[in-house]
Amino acid sequence: MITRRALVLGGLGGIGAVAATGGTAYALVENEVLPGKVRLDRALGRCGDAPAPPAASVEVEPVTWRSARRGTTVTATIVPPAANRPLRGLPVVVALHGTGETGSSLVRNLALDHYLPDAVARGGVPPFALVSVDGGRDTYWHPRAGGDDPLGMVVDELLPRLRERGARTDRVGAIGWSMGGYGALLLARRLGPARTAAVVAASPALFGSYEDAIAANRRSFDGAADYDRNDVFRALDELKGVPLRVDCGTSDPFADRVREFRERVRPEGGLEGGCHDAAYWRRRLRPQLAFLGHRLAAR
Repeated sequence: MITRRALVLGGLGGIGAVAATGGTAYALVENEVLPGKVRLDRALGRCGDAPAPPAASVEVEPVTWRSARRGTTVTATIVPPAANRPLRGLPVVVALHGTGETGSSLVRNLALDHYLPDAVARGGVPPFALVSVDGGRDTYWHPRAGGDDPLGMVVDELLPRLRERGARTDRVGAIGWSMGGYGALLLARRLGPARTAAVVAASPALFGSYEDAIAANRRSFDGAADYDRNDVFRALDELKGVPLRVDCGTSDPFADRVREFRERVRPEGGLEGGCHDAAYWRRRLRPQLAFLGHRLAAR
């Protein structure tokens, strides 16, 4: 009789027939001898469900301008730590979205306007403003050959605008997911430890080579030299002194590279059950927001 495992594996690289005759292929995939572990875990429901966000939320504020650094119009979405709390006097965490998203869709999909005020009101997290901004569909948050410079937009346009409104931008935090998790590490390199209070990289899009990167997304880098310039593994010394937290699901396609990064840098966080999706990312938000808030409050 063909088992459910065999049926699942029937879509994993054509090894279903082997699984149906004894489950051997299932064991090989399960133990990562054969590829397909990520798809197997998702098919078997191991990714888990997205938790319902806290009930209360705050009104977010969109701020739009024509970005010289990006050559297009961008919008920043400001999430305050409490209703009607102005920016003046607040430290800032820049939130960087993943591939295909925008600043506003990131806030919506992860319910950041629910989780941040809950962390402050009920979790004892020191207040800060979370600011999510448009970085482009698949820029990977680094300067591109065509002139698009999303990281330059953050440093040279977004932060000065927030400072003009009274926010504290002398030391900032950063959090990002997937492409944005990688971008948060690049932002830490750009600002350096003197200006970076803390960084959270959630399931960061880390690659072992340029070939791996363009196989995942052919628009991720402009060439091998561009990849080398922006390879965080080649510049780990630039992250010294920056408080880091790096989380990733064990059923995430980037888990192996994240594991390597964690072994070399020893940040806080960890790898635990979960996939590359909003369900996993929401489950990790509370400790991540606490990590950022407490380090921003430390002077």
